[in-house]
Amino acid sequence: MKDFRNEYRQKLRSPEEAVAVVKDGDWIDYTSCLGKPILLDRALAKRRDELHDVKIRGNLMAGPIAVAECDETQEHFVYHSWHCSAYERRLCDKGLCYYIPMVFHNNAAYYEYFLDVNVVMVSVAPMDKHGYFNFSVNTGVAAPIARMADIVIVEVNENLPQVRGGYDECIHISDVDYIVEGEHEPFVNMEALEPTEIDRQIAKYLIPHIVDGATLQLGIGSMPNALGEIIAKSDLKDLGMHTELCSDAYLQMYLAGKLTNRKKKLEPGKGVFGCAIGSNALYEWLDNNPGVAAYPLEYVNRPSVIAQIDNMVSINSCVAVDLYGQVAAESSGVRQISGTGGQLDFLIGASASRGGKAFICMSSVYVDKDGQTHSRVRPQFNGDIITSPRSQVYFLATEYGVVNLEGRSTWERAEALVSIAHPAFRDYLIKEAEKRKIWRRSNRIR
Repeated sequence: MKDFRNEYRQKLRSPEEAVAVVKDGDWIDYTSCLGKPILLDRALAKRRDELHDVKIRGNLMAGPIAVAECDETQEHFVYHSWHCSAYERRLCDKGLCYYIPMVFHNNAAYYEYFLDVNVVMVSVAPMDKHGYFNFSVNTGVAAPIARMADIVIVEVNENLPQVRGGYDECIHISDVDYIVEGEHEPFVNMEALEPTEIDRQIAKYLIPHIVDGATLQLGIGSMPNALGEIIAKSDLKDLGMHTELCSDAYLQMYLAGKLTNRKKKLEPGKGVFGCAIGSNALYEWLDNNPGVAAYPLEYVNRPSVIAQIDNMVSINSCVAVDLYGQVAAESSGVRQISGTGGQLDFLIGASASRGGKAFICMSSVYVDKDGQTHSRVRPQFNGDIITSPRSQVYFLATEYGVVNLEGRSTWERAEALVSIAHPAFRDYLIKEAEKRKIWRRSNRIR
C-alpha cells in the first residue's frame, strides 16, 4: 500500500504560511457549517492591513468569523453567505454580511459555470491510510467548490466525524495544495429546543397526513426540528431520511425506533443528508455509521431525485404568508433572516412524489420587540422577499389547522388561509380580501 505520509509532510504549512497565497481581489470560500476553517480564518484576518477587496463566501456558520469582524470598513474583507445562521444574520444586521440568493440544488452549478474561487479553505477530518480527507458533515457543498478552486487548503480538525457518503464525501491528498494542523476547541453542544405548545398543536395536525414508511425532510429552524421530535413520539414507524440538513430530530427518531429507512426505494436502508448541525451526540451518531450517507446537495435537493421517493414528506417553516398563498420564509421585510435553502427544491420534489406532501408551518402570530402582536397571515406582501411562489405552495399549517392550496383559486386560498389565521385577525383579513376581490359572500369560516 502506498504511504502518503511524505506527501503530507511536504504540503504541511502553518496557518500563516498557508494564507500567504491570498492576494488582493481574491474570492475565498469557507464552504459551510462545520467546514469553517477556524485557524485559517484567524490567520487571514491578521493580514487585514496588507490586503484589499478580498471577498469570502460561506453559509450556516457559527461565529466568530474573524475576517468579517476585523474590518467594519470592508475595504479589506467582504463576507457573503448563501444561507444565514443566527450569527450571520447578526452580521447582516450590522452591514457586515451580504446574502447570495440561491436554491441549494443549483449550488454546484453556480461554482462550475459562474463563480471564481481563487482559494478554498475548508476543515476536514484527519487523513485516512488511503490519502483521503473526509468532508464530514460539510459534504453537501464542499467537493464542488474544491474542484473549481485554484488553490485548495485543508485544515485538519480532529473533532470532525468521519461520515460515509454516496459520492464526493472526500478529497484526496493529491488534489490538495496545502495542509494545516492545530488544536481545535470541541464543538459547542447544540441541544435541540424543547417543542412549544404551538409546535405540538401543529404536529397534531400534520401527523395524520404522514403514513408509515414515509421519508422525511425537515427544514432548518426550531419548528421543523421540534416537529421531528414530536413525530419520534408518535405511532409512526419505518420512517426514512432524505434531507439537506440532518438535525437532532432524526437522532431522536432513530433512538425511538422510528427511523429505519427500510421502506425507501432510493438508497434503501440508508438515511441521506447533505449537511448536519446539532449536538455532539448527533455527530457521534453520524461518525462512520453505515446507516447514513452524505451526498452533495446537487443530488440531495434535486427535485427530480426527490420525486422518485414514494411518500416523501417535506416539513419547512416560514415567516409569513399572504392571502394569495405567497410565502416569505427567509426575510422579515428586507431584513435577511436565513435563506431560500432547499424549501423550493423540496416543495417541487415532494409535490411530484407518489404519495408525497410538502408542508410549510408557522405560528399564527408573533410578538414584536414592543410587545405588539401581529398576524403571520398578511393581506398582501408589499416589498417583502418571496421565497416560495403561490404556484408552488402545497400545505400550510398553523396551530389552527392545515390547508391544501394546490389547485385552489384566489378566493379558495383566501378562505383557507383565513381559517388557519388567529381568530383575532380573521375579520380584518376578510375585509382585506374583500378589497382585493378575492372573497365570496358565501364564504363561511369553519
